[in-house]
Amino acid sequence: MTTVTNPCCTRRQMLAMGLAGAGALSAPELFAQGAAAPITKPIPSSGQRLPVIGIGTNAFRESELANLRAVLDRMVELGGSVIDTAASYGRSEQIIGQIVAELGIRNQVFLSTKLVGEDSFNRSLERLRTDHVDLLQVHNLEGVETLWPLLMKWKQAGRIRYTGMTTSYPPQHERMAQLMREYPVDFIEVDYSIGDRDAARTILPLAQARRMAVIADVPLGGRGGPNLAAVRDQPLPPFAAEIGARDWAQLMLKYVVSHPAVTCTIPGGTRVSHVEDDQQAGHGRLPDAAMRRRLEQYWDRLVGGPGPA
Repeated sequence: MTTVTNPCCTRRQMLAMGLAGAGALSAPELFAQGAAAPITKPIPSSGQRLPVIGIGTNAFRESELANLRAVLDRMVELGGSVIDTAASYGRSEQIIGQIVAELGIRNQVFLSTKLVGEDSFNRSLERLRTDHVDLLQVHNLEGVETLWPLLMKWKQAGRIRYTGMTTSYPPQHERMAQLMREYPVDFIEVDYSIGDRDAARTILPLAQARRMAVIADVPLGGRGGPNLAAVRDQPLPPFAAEIGARDWAQLMLKYVVSHPAVTCTIPGGTRVSHVEDDQQAGHGRLPDAAMRRRLEQYWDRLVGGPGPA
């Protein structure tokens, strides 16, 4: 759920710009120099802590299997753990299941998938090659009322650890808020980025009030506003260096996970260089409230006006 317009081209351009501005140090060199542990945040319902940068997998394809194996291996090596997929993401679940089994990293990752009907969960477990998932969510709020009793049953049986519901569409935010008030949700997944701030109106404050974890999807911009491509040719704000953001992707990710309600985010990544760049955003400093406001103002000037706030 983290597709960005022309992501490979855009990301290559952004990495090139960032590396040039940082003295051409490679991501591995930077991690070696600053080997601090990744930033983590707690799941409110349990206290379990998650690294703030995970990975979205809707672009995983079997033709890229060897490369994707290197992607997930590197993510875990750098301290990431959240892998977000769905039964509707083509063969993403099968690919993840195969790679996780081959690498022997099931106990090191936080597997999250999505339910699209009563029968899809058993298929998901088979594809993921596991007897349980860490998080099962109702996809795009479809059938919450019907499916929720099943989630509760599977949670009690130990087949899932946490329950949730998702959307990546701003028009669904009102409906999500209503369901958040009605159901004992552990997690929500919602679209949120510097270019799509609508969730900050009601969804994120409500999640805080009801002690729900938040996975931010499409953090590099998506359906609700301008994305990474909108600023790829623009200079970073001078204050980006204060929090160690070397390119726009890192700065956008740091903005998202610095929101007090956000537990983690799941940028899409199909290249090791993407994962290294993203995971670096989960180290070091995050913007405080004052810097978040400065970044919003800077962004809004670049894209020609304020986004949803």
